[in-house]
Amino acid sequence: MKKAYKRSGIRPDVAVVCLVTSLVTLGLVFVYSASMYSAQKDFGDKYYFLNKQIVGALVGAAAMTGAAFFPAEKLKKAAVPLFIASVVLLGLVFVPGLGIENYGAKRWIGVGGFSFQPSEIAKFAFVILASAYMAKRPADMKKFRGILAVAAMGVTVCLLVIAEPNMSITMCVALVMVAMMFIGGAKIRHLAMCLLPLAVAVPLLIAVEPYRMARLMAYLDPWASPKGEGYQLIQSFYALGSGGWFGVGLFNSRQKFDFLPFAESDFIFAVIGEEIGFVGAVGVLCLYAALIYFGVKIARNTVSRFQCYLASGVTCVIAIQTLLNIAVVTGTIPPTGLPLPFVSSGGTSLMVFMAAAGVLVSVYRNSVKNRVA
Repeated sequence: MKKAYKRSGIRPDVAVVCLVTSLVTLGLVFVYSASMYSAQKDFGDKYYFLNKQIVGALVGAAAMTGAAFFPAEKLKKAAVPLFIASVVLLGLVFVPGLGIENYGAKRWIGVGGFSFQPSEIAKFAFVILASAYMAKRPADMKKFRGILAVAAMGVTVCLLVIAEPNMSITMCVALVMVAMMFIGGAKIRHLAMCLLPLAVAVPLLIAVEPYRMARLMAYLDPWASPKGEGYQLIQSFYALGSGGWFGVGLFNSRQKFDFLPFAESDFIFAVIGEEIGFVGAVGVLCLYAALIYFGVKIARNTVSRFQCYLASGVTCVIAIQTLLNIAVVTGTIPPTGLPLPFVSSGGTSLMVFMAAAGVLVSVYRNSVKNRVA
């Protein structure tokens, strides 16, 4: 085991920690840069979002450390309680007095002065439960009824999330669900049978909500409504285009001056592209690519089927959410709100993703320990 990893020049667990730390640090810099103007204007403190992100990073670091030293195999026994808890939390967002509504969506639970987004937790709770199920019944994954069980878990989360409404997280969970089925050994024809309802559901979900249809039209031609639904995408294009090859300089973004909505969260990659240019943006993507590479490497070298699926699932969530965020910012897919993992402003997302990275480290450590023994 050690010899196999030695050839890469760096241990995967060390690589994961270094890459996550680099992305989180990058996030702190750009959250401050993207939010300093709006934070001063709206809250009288240009460090408002930065301070919240620092707290999230510190708690996330503790969560990542705890997860790294927690035996990953024990998560198998906790899979059902964790999933049930996440489903209950998703339901609590609709309870008056607990659920917090912003921009017409109920996605947060508030307790005192603290709030968090249950859907961020539910994504990984689904991965843990699906991994435990597939590891216990590997032969069933070759049968249609086997993948139906995994589909039922994913659809449960999707239905609760879309009710918030949150189309972006719903799509993320749905794609992770399909990826988990494939990793678990599902046959292509069975996957196709599961994908057919999803292919039908997406246009229906868009059609039943006027704001989703408006976003689709804005994606097809944002300049048709430059002051409406197309505004955010156009401003993102301006930011990325202004960056050129090497950017306008760190902290020198012009779009953050109330031109680009959600510059510190969902569209932070546009500010990154504006300030450090195409070269810098590609460098950031390389950090994600390296993290995904080491996640896959950890998954391929595990000593148990459950931990293989677990590491694969965590890596899939990181990869899929990163790709969806970048695709939205660059106008590749219709606009939807989804944070860039480890970088975007948002305490729940940051803490949960850092804890998930700790799970990858735990899987690697457990693999080395068992092989050496």
